[in-house]
Amino acid sequence: MARSKAAAASAEKKTLRVTQTGSPIGRKADQEATLKGLGLNKRHRTRVLEDTPAVRGMIFKVKHLVRVEE
Repeated sequence: MARSKAAAASAEKKTLRVTQTGSPIGRKADQEATLKGLGLNKRHRTRVLEDTPAVRGMIFKVKHLVRVEE
């Protein structure tokens, strides 16, 4: 039985590996909140996140505090 294109696309979701490299101390409150929204709260913590435009925008906002691997 063949899988539908939608099922195949959902099974192959792209992910990003995001690691926090900098501290939010001394940064604006919205940058600290963005890190928390990404699930990062301490340096050298890593999260695997789904590659969506919302996540990309959050990463762009704190790009100087994180390292991204695709």
